[in-house]
Amino acid sequence: MTAVVALAAVADRPIIRSLLAEAQLPVQDIDLAADIEFWVARDNSGRPIGVIGLERHGDVGLVRSLVVERDQRLHGLGRALVRTLEEHANAAGFVQLVLLTETAEHFFHRLGYTVLDRDRAPAAVASSTEFRTLCPATAVCMTKLLSPSH
Repeated sequence: MTAVVALAAVADRPIIRSLLAEAQLPVQDIDLAADIEFWVARDNSGRPIGVIGLERHGDVGLVRSLVVERDQRLHGLGRALVRTLEEHANAAGFVQLVLLTETAEHFFHRLGYTVLDRDRAPAAVASSTEFRTLCPATAVCMTKLLSPSH
């Protein structure tokens, strides 16, 4: 199956919320945070089957809520979503991406992310709702430095 990844529209928010909630990922702040963009992967019929978000904090991005429907996993869709987000972040001048994960450390490590002591996360990201209240202290913090396009 071929999936198409594209920037989400406002009309996609309910399905984004549903995919995230089904995966037990935070949804409490997605409608409140103006600086979160989402990309949605759709199957051949146009049905959303995956999502990833990026929350801007100056020139640092907080990767939010990568999820792929269970029956669509292991086909490269997660990598495609991350690659799309990273390409956008590079083009937008981000210098670093940071994320918190409880289940996907090995996945992100294979994509070039390294573990970062949570206390060393950039201040703007560390003050985000995701860091302060939505993700447990046991979540692994990871980072990837980018080389923005000029």
